[in-house]
Amino acid sequence: MIHALKTYPEYFEKVRSGEKTFELRENDRDFREGDYLALNEWDGHYTGKTELVKVTYIMDPNDIMPCSGNYVLMSIEYVGSYDSCGKEGLQ
Repeated sequence: MIHALKTYPEYFEKVRSGEKTFELRENDRDFREGDYLALNEWDGHYTGKTELVKVTYIMDPNDIMPCSGNYVLMSIEYVGSYDSCGKEGLQ
């Protein structure tokens, strides 16, 4: 499954550089290990930049601290620019 998500520029660049290896999101899409996230840079509008990451591990933040809402902490692995990797690159 590929989930298309808006991502602010400062976080988008951190994912692209490999510095940011996690996503904390509301679990409104039933995220699962093995899913892909198409992170679309959003600066009040879509910039046209998209990076693809794979969800390698999922954790419920409530397992370590009380959180309100339905959130999920996902470990992500950078795959590449979504336009350049194509669907044949997904496994």
